[in-house]
Amino acid sequence: MEDDLYRLAVRVGRALKRRETMMATAESCTGGWISQAITMVPGSSEWFERGFVTYTNVSKQEMLGVKPRSLAKHGAVSEQVVREMAQGALAKSHARLTVAVSGVAGPGGGTAEKPVGTVCFAWSRKGKAVAVETRRFRGDRDAVRKRCVEHALRGVLKFID
Repeated sequence: MEDDLYRLAVRVGRALKRRETMMATAESCTGGWISQAITMVPGSSEWFERGFVTYTNVSKQEMLGVKPRSLAKHGAVSEQVVREMAQGALAKSHARLTVAVSGVAGPGGGTAEKPVGTVCFAWSRKGKAVAVETRRFRGDRDAVRKRCVEHALRGVLKFID
């Protein structure tokens, strides 16, 4: 999987570099893993601007401007919150494209409505509508988080085209 993530990050980097676009990440359940996958690639400073690791609700509010009302109404694992995370990362960076992720990686923390493996994603680009998606991944904590990173990077490739 690590080799697969590296190759995927290389593809993302090439696509961003061709378009002269810098990206940023806003991560919760992945804890910076998307940023780590990206920065494994030599020269990634040419297309990766910064990463926000906002694991708590307070950090989502302080660092990305997520609204307390959104967190109270929808919860941290929601399309509304990742939309605000992605938009906040755009507003608080020099990037032109962002990806945001928040989910329940497990083994605990799941509910009937949002079971373990539920993950929300958002991709935002200056001048474009935000794309959001909710997925459910199976496996243990590590497997869920790896799948999140892969899905987030694949989404960047789709969103940039």
